[in-house]
Amino acid sequence: MAQSLIYVTAANREEALAIARELVNSRLAACANVLSGTTSVYHWEGEVCEDEEISMILKTRDDLIEQAVEKIKALHSYDCPCVVALPISTGNQAFLDWIDAETETKDS
Repeated sequence: MAQSLIYVTAANREEALAIARELVNSRLAACANVLSGTTSVYHWEGEVCEDEEISMILKTRDDLIEQAVEKIKALHSYDCPCVVALPISTGNQAFLDWIDAETETKDS
């Protein structure tokens, strides 16, 4: 199976952890790294904004990306959350196999 990373920013650590827990519990992600100390500079509603946010990296299978994105959007506080998927081209095969195993459900 093919795997991807999903990069997400959140308003605060609590929100990021809640999203991470839900995706891991539902097996839409094998794991999540919640990273502190992100400063985001961006255009929003005609202004340049600068805010402290929390970044998160989720590891999942490609076939689960659409479900994961929809779940993240449903749980997220932002009107337009940053949620992007990046393909994993190669890596430690044992880790990639672990991602597959941890995202398997009886419906997979």
